[in-house]
Formats: sequence, C-alpha cells, structure tokens
Amino acid sequence: MNHDIRWQQRFRNFEQAFARLEKAVNMPHLNELERNGLVQRFEFTLELAWKTLKDFLEERGFVFKPSPKDVFRLAEQSGYISCAQELIDGLELRNLLSHDYSGEKFERAEPIFRSSVFPALRSVYMSLSAEMQSSEENPSKENP
Repeated sequence: MNHDIRWQQRFRNFEQAFARLEKAVNMPHLNELERNGLVQRFEFTLELAWKTLKDFLEERGFVFKPSPKDVFRLAEQSGYISCAQELIDGLELRNLLSHDYSGEKFERAEPIFRSSVFPALRSVYMSLSAEMQSSEENPSKENP
C-alpha cells in the first residue's frame, strides 16, 4: 500500500520549481523581464526547499522551531545536507532582492546566487531526490 507522505507531496512541487529555476539559470544574457522571472523562481524555489526539508525532518521524528534558518541548520546537523550557510545566505539574498526596484541589487547579487546559492539548492534537490527514491524502493520505512 502506498502512503503518500506530506514531504513527498511537497517534494514534487519543489522538483518542478527547481527544474524551472534551473532552466532560467541556464539562459544566457537575461533581459530585465527574464531577470525578474529568475528572481521570482528563486524566491518560490527557496521557499519550497525549506518547507520540504521541514516536512521531511518532521516525518523523521525531529521536533524543532519551524523557521527557515533552523530547518537548514537542523538538516545539516542531521547529515541530510551540507550547505546550510549557503541556503541561509540565500534567504538574505531573497530579502534583498525583494526590494530591488532598479535591478542594481540583482547585478551585484547574481554572481553569489550562481556560484553559491543555486548550487546549494541543487544539493537540497539531489538529497531529497535520493530520499524520495529510497522511500519508493523501501515503502516499509514510511509511516502509515
């Protein structure tokens, strides 16, 4: 019997969001509209990353304060990811970019995003993807 766990449901949304973000990241020479789309995709992918990790950790029995920074730190302390600081930097970058009306902040932040934050999001995706595959191969590990 297949028990659909909340983190798995949310992972499917994260997977789609990450694929869309990756597509935008791989586009060369973004114009202003495309940059705005990249920022928006980044914002909702980062949001889904921490919420998916939160649900995953809760399913594993962890009890914690459900804030993005605490989730990233706990996921790293528990060995599920190794990029908590980069993701926390991503939260700060998201907050900075949400108030970028001229595009200047994006231009300054883009190298950090591409070299640090996006690879961290990819790492979360790969880690959760492996957990998803493992849970599909071993359904007895799931909670009823």
